[in-house]
Amino acid sequence: MHRLEAAMRSMAEPAVEKIAEEEHSDPFKVLVATMLSAQTRDPVTFEASNRLFARAGTPREMVRLRVSTIETLIYPVSFYRHKAQHVRQTCRLLLDRYGGRVPTTMPELLTLPGVGRKTANLVLIVALGSEDNICVDTHVHRISNRLGWVETRTPEETEQALYQVAARRWWPQINLYLVTWGQNVCKPVYPTCGRCAIAALCPRIGVAKVGT
Repeated sequence: MHRLEAAMRSMAEPAVEKIAEEEHSDPFKVLVATMLSAQTRDPVTFEASNRLFARAGTPREMVRLRVSTIETLIYPVSFYRHKAQHVRQTCRLLLDRYGGRVPTTMPELLTLPGVGRKTANLVLIVALGSEDNICVDTHVHRISNRLGWVETRTPEETEQALYQVAARRWWPQINLYLVTWGQNVCKPVYPTCGRCAIAALCPRIGVAKVGT
């Protein structure tokens, strides 16, 4: 983790972390940006989030928008029609059940439409400063298995396994580090192992071909 920390300093932060910095870790905007980010490239997530927040920066402003307007603002994020519905439904629920605030526990976050454990964990870590959560997306799942840290089949299994094997002090950073590394070096296809800062520590489990 120390080697990754040093090697990734020149790399761009993932979109959600960048939005959190610009928006002073506003839990609502972190939540919405994370919802938009699923299966979507970071530049698209970043631009779509900023367009949306320019029109509606609070749950109350968001529910005043039509779903079709949200769709237009967030396009071309993946599954933008479903995400537009989930964003508006979530905002309605935030107003009706939580006083317009983002809830601060995993069980409460999981009641929100379109919010799974990955989104909930990232909100807890990035916006609410939790040191007790690990956020696992496809990058974290893939790299954790490539490194041999875990032997799992799904991101959910990886999250639970990492709680057992990862030093607690690194839990909040695992997502940031491995997502950044996965986007730039340890890619799904043809990872560039020749320029990897932790290549000497990696058994390359499941890697058939490497890139240059």
